[in-house]
Amino acid sequence: MSDDVNQPPTEAGPAATSGTGRGGTGPGDLTRIEGRRPLAPPGAPDAPQDGPPETRSRGGIRLAADRWPDPARVAETMRQYWNSLRQGRAVPDRADVEPRGIREVLDYAFILERIAPGAARFRLAGSHLVDLMGMEVRGMPVCSVLNPDSRGRFSDVLESVFKAPQTAELTLRAEASYGRPVLVGRMLLLPLKSDLGDVTRALGCLATQGQIGRGPRRFDMTGETVAPLIQGARALPPGPGATGFGEEPLPWRPPMLARPPREPLRPDATPEERRARFRVIEGPED
Repeated sequence: MSDDVNQPPTEAGPAATSGTGRGGTGPGDLTRIEGRRPLAPPGAPDAPQDGPPETRSRGGIRLAADRWPDPARVAETMRQYWNSLRQGRAVPDRADVEPRGIREVLDYAFILERIAPGAARFRLAGSHLVDLMGMEVRGMPVCSVLNPDSRGRFSDVLESVFKAPQTAELTLRAEASYGRPVLVGRMLLLPLKSDLGDVTRALGCLATQGQIGRGPRRFDMTGETVAPLIQGARALPPGPGATGFGEEPLPWRPPMLARPPREPLRPDATPEERRARFRVIEGPED
């Protein structure tokens, strides 16, 4: 929507011409140029009526005008779409994901690429993530949407999604500060296979409830739930061991010497004992 939606029409230029001739535009064209909707006559279906608050579309989901999208509903919609891609497989392919299949939650969707153990970056991201961060997030690490205190735990959960593989759902909360009201949300991570067949991609969504305020907004993890891909299987608990950097250190041992050390020579040693301590050291020839 253009910035001049609520501005009065200017008196200069063809946009302000009320004629319908070749060089002018009619009232309907004027509305289109200004970005306004044509007013409906009284009694028309689109005219405001008394009753419950009107609804609007946010990310394709019909909601009341004074409400925010339900993060749990957005996550469930994404999960159902991901399950429809599996078709008997444990993990679907990245090539199976199509934007039109998730048009209802496209604003909240993203695709991740694993770049290191416990680390991934945004390959694609919806407009809601851009609004939250106040900038384009493509290429940025996914942990950038979290506060530093939560990034370690998030790294463990993320790596378990790729390693097991399994799904993960996180609950998030951003505390209030100047120009930033309290914001709660939910993130869903669903594994995908790359073109090489390895699980290094993830389909996900991040939906929040509340006014965004000034960006960037970063969150604390308040909980996580991991689930196996096969019903009845056991989920891999996220932990430092999942990233490969949490092994127990080995006990220190002194270095092994080529020969055992000798005891100091006694002051009353005999000449034979002293001669036995001599060693011949070969040096370079002149």
